[in-house]
Amino acid sequence: MSTRSSRGGGTVGASSGAGEGYTGGATDRSGQAAAFDAIGGRYDEAFPHKDGQLAAVERLLTRLEPGARVLDVGCGTGVPTARQLVDAGHAVVGVDLSEGMLDLARKQVPKAEFRQADLTTLTAEGPDALGPFDGVTCFFTLLMLPRAEIPGALRLLRSLLRPGGRLALSMVEADLDDTEIPFLGHTIRVSGYLRDELHQIVRDAGFEITGEETYAYAPASTDAPPEHQLFIDCRRTGE
Repeated sequence: MSTRSSRGGGTVGASSGAGEGYTGGATDRSGQAAAFDAIGGRYDEAFPHKDGQLAAVERLLTRLEPGARVLDVGCGTGVPTARQLVDAGHAVVGVDLSEGMLDLARKQVPKAEFRQADLTTLTAEGPDALGPFDGVTCFFTLLMLPRAEIPGALRLLRSLLRPGGRLALSMVEADLDDTEIPFLGHTIRVSGYLRDELHQIVRDAGFEITGEETYAYAPASTDAPPEHQLFIDCRRTGE
């Protein structure tokens, strides 16, 4: 399987940080951010079709109250997710490690707020708090972490949501752990799970799975076989 993706999301870090159940990791992801800085606008050209992502946000929109606060984790260029949420009248905060991607996002979605941030530094409380949020989108972003850090990252995202808040999550179905792959002339590291294992990890992090869609996708710029993309609709359980 190619493990390439149609992600509108970008990069997250995995340096030490805080969060509910997340002690962080020592993995240096600066190379990931540098790769996406260099890729820049070629990203959306290589992945023009994001039907699964668009549909996942449409489902999320039906579950949000007017003027909801939504966090777009690994927002990349801001297209299509941040733009889609802003156009629906919601207050959007996008975070990404790649300043190059964020420069594009600020130009393409000026009504959203964008910050360069490591996933592990996000918090719902304290002087640097971003949350709480009514919804979180996380499209293909957790792919950039080693498997050992993904459960904690999901618990952190849960901590940023209000009780009952919604998470729109996507991953590529693949049995991989921090594996190097070529990506638009660069090398990045990605992880993935098979469907049942991913479901269990999401539930263990404190989410109810309320829906799911699967898409086969092949990037426009390659002859790679289609990958299987999982779009999972989640609701935060508990207080």
